Amino acid sequence: MKTLTRIKSTILSALLATAGFASSSIAADLTVGANIGNVPWEFQDASGKTVGFEIDLVTEIGKRLGKSVEFVNIPFSGLFSAVQSGRINMAVSSITITEKRLESVTFAQPYYDSDQSLTVLASSGISGLSTMEGKVVGVDTGSTGDMWATTNTAKYKLGEIRKFEGLSPAMLDLAAGRIDGYISDIPALQYYVKDKPELKVVERITTGEKYSVMFNKGDPLATEVNEVISTLKKEGFVAKLHETWFGAKAEETTSTVMVMDMPSAK
Repeated sequence: MKTLTRIKSTILSALLATAGFASSSIAADLTVGANIGNVPWEFQDASGKTVGFEIDLVTEIGKRLGKSVEFVNIPFSGLFSAVQSGRINMAVSSITITEKRLESVTFAQPYYDSDQSLTVLASSGISGLSTMEGKVVGVDTGSTGDMWATTNTAKYKLGEIRKFEGLSPAMLDLAAGRIDGYISDIPALQYYVKDKPELKVVERITTGEKYSVMFNKGDPLATEVNEVISTLKKEGFVAKLHETWFGAKAEETTSTVMVMDMPSAK
């Protein structure tokens, strides 16, 4: 009987792995997709522990809901299909709320206001987008930086656009001279380059983006999480996370502090 039980357990684990779940997923109440390596939102510290602004936020949300949380590492471009297929319950990774995305997924209220940015080698002589004519630009696949660069290629006469699955591989190519600049979310880049004098954020690209937690379209869990986020804002928890991870107080007029409505498609 014990042998049969072990066989059944092995088969179940194999089926879960095939579906994209670790065997521990069956024990978690909430499975959360995240592109681990997206500093300072979700990344591994020197000890290998997964940490970050959104890790802390979602972990607290889980506690307030009385649910256990498991984070699953998924490339940014794969988060959308993962949440829509039900493979995960929700997703984070500095995901921008857009009208297009609201057609197929649901977001809780935003908790961070952001823009895009251009990062280059400090020694490159590139001072901003106006000096990127004919240059090779790196972006994250499917990100708002990807969308912005594609839309504005002609305006700034950008050269080739190369797509990456996260900041780390893009930074390796930037350091090696394989790309001339990297367009991505400004908070992540400001955090990343603060102790790397060889890299420089040379321009903020104003886009008015706001980040939130993403769910499958119409999932009632989104409303539950939205209510918790309202509570955490009122308690000052989200503003405290901002101070912890960015070393600065969140402005009172930002979505980090203000309780807001859940976004809906127009």
